[in-house]
Order: sequence, then C-alpha cells, then structure tokens
Amino acid sequence: MYENPLFKTVVAMLAKNIGRYLGPVLFFLTLWFFHPPGLNPASNAVLAVTLWIAVWWITETLPIAVTALLPIVLFPLSGGMDLTTTTAAYGHKFVFLIMGGFIIAIAIEKWNLHRRIALNIIYFIGTDIKKIILGFMVATAFLSMWISNTATSVMMLPIGIVIIKQLKDNPLTAEYENLIFGKALMLAIAYSASIGGIATLIGTPPNMVMAGIVSQTYQYEISFLEWFIFGFPVMLLLLFICWWYLTRWAFTFKQNTFPGGRAEILRLRNDLGKITYEQKLVTTVFALAGICWISRSFLLQKFFPAIDDTIIAIFFALVLFVLRTKNKNESILQWKE
Repeated sequence: MYENPLFKTVVAMLAKNIGRYLGPVLFFLTLWFFHPPGLNPASNAVLAVTLWIAVWWITETLPIAVTALLPIVLFPLSGGMDLTTTTAAYGHKFVFLIMGGFIIAIAIEKWNLHRRIALNIIYFIGTDIKKIILGFMVATAFLSMWISNTATSVMMLPIGIVIIKQLKDNPLTAEYENLIFGKALMLAIAYSASIGGIATLIGTPPNMVMAGIVSQTYQYEISFLEWFIFGFPVMLLLLFICWWYLTRWAFTFKQNTFPGGRAEILRLRNDLGKITYEQKLVTTVFALAGICWISRSFLLQKFFPAIDDTIIAIFFALVLFVLRTKNKNESILQWKE
C-alpha cells in the first residue's frame, strides 16, 4: 500500500495542506506566547521564523527555493534582524526588489493579463490612426512601469502586428499608408517601453543601480514613492513629446481615420472573453503591491516601522505561490516558471 503512487500523492497533498496552516500558526504562537527565560525578543523571533520555514520545507508546501525567501519578509517584521543584515546573506536588497517585481510580472504574462490591460487602454483612448499610436504608447509605458522594457516590447509587438495587418488588408486604406503606420507604431512601442521604465523604481534595472549608488554614497534611501513623484511626471512629458514627434513630424499620414480599426480592436478584446478567476487574483495582487509601494512611507510604516519596498515586493511575490487556481490543483505561479 505504501508503494502505491496514488497513496503517495494523497499523503503528499495532505502534508502540504497541513503544513500550509501549521507553519504560520507555529510562527505566531512562538512569537506571542513562547518567551522562555534568557531568550531575548530577537532570538525568539528567529526561532519563530525558523519553525515556519522548517514546516514548509518538510511538508514541501511551497517549492524549497520559494520558502527560502521568507526570512526577507519575516525577519525584519518580527524583529529578528533588520532587512539589510538579512538580505546581505542573499545579496543586495535591491536585487530582491527587482526579483519580486519580475515574479509579479511573470504572473501577469502567464495569465495573459498584460494583453487585456493593453487592449482596454487602446480601445478607451480611441481608434483613429494617431490615437491608436497614442493608445499603444500609453499601454506600453504603463506595462513598462512594472515589467522589464524588453518583455513589454515583446508583449506589445504581436498586438501591433495584428493592427498593421488589418490596415494593410483593408481596401479603403491609402497606398503605402500601412508601411508608414507600421514604422511609426513599431518606433512608438520601442520608445514608450524605455520611457515607461523611468516612472517607477522597479521599472528598469538602471533605476535600482542609481538608488543603490545614492544609498551607499550618501546613506539616503530613495523610496518607491519618492522616485514615482519625480519619475511619473517626467514619463508623461516625454511620452507626449514622443507621440507628438512621431505623429506630426517624423511621419505624415494621408488619412486620419483607421478603416476597420475600432472593429479589429473590439474583436481582439472580445476574443479574450470574460476576465478569469486567475486574472482577478493576479490583478488584485498587482494592485495591492502598487498601493503598498506608494503608501509605504506615509502610511504603512506607521503600523510596520520595519517595512521596506523590498519586503513588499517579496511578500506579494510569495503570495502568488500560495494562492491557488480556480480548480485548486496548482498554484497561481510555479517556481519553474
């Protein structure tokens, strides 16, 4: 019986489900109620975190590598060790801020949420030739605020090609208009991916390098909100200048209307169907992460003084491994992904 594959699978699933709740329960019980003489609060916090991690490792509730990231969140918040000391055992904390952002981005890509976001932005802004280019630029810049510039460009490229093909195949299109539009749209996607990365601290790795140099040289940490207050207006200004240049200076269009453009974008939107359960979960995690990053310095730190942008990134990345799909047979995100 013990060698039966079905029996082993059932036991493994049961162990994971027990471990999922036993780890956090042991953590809070140890942190709040277990205070033996001679054990200081920091040591008590480390013990509590160790118990949680040990349970999840033994039961394999999450992939071992994912569980190993828990100290980045739990040590600073429980008082075991500060974030800088904790992440020094892994690498620079900004590396993990980027990593957390990338994990959230992978979930967005996996569940096709980026396509839904992009098509809705384009449809909302308008569907004449210049407005379509603006819609693509806004959608690309928005995605690039959270996802790497290269990945964003690759995501938007297939949508752009479909729209260009629609213009080419329409008999009402002026001669060579699709070639002019295609060049303008491809450049618009490329430029707006780079421009969008300026807006947030995790938008592109050079932003993190800059923040790291400032932190090491001047002992001043640039928060997510501080960077956003500076970077977002600059992004909007550059995006408008780029759009104006591409549509009014670099390229001249013979027709302003896009024959069949609105219908094609509507078709692409309809092909996506209703928003799925998994997309709703990823959207919620994505939105909560953004809200926490923006509100950390003036709100969250009043309740959790040790909280940091890196903790927020890793926490919500871990949440994606804990949340289950609608049929409950797998996590929203797998470690191999």
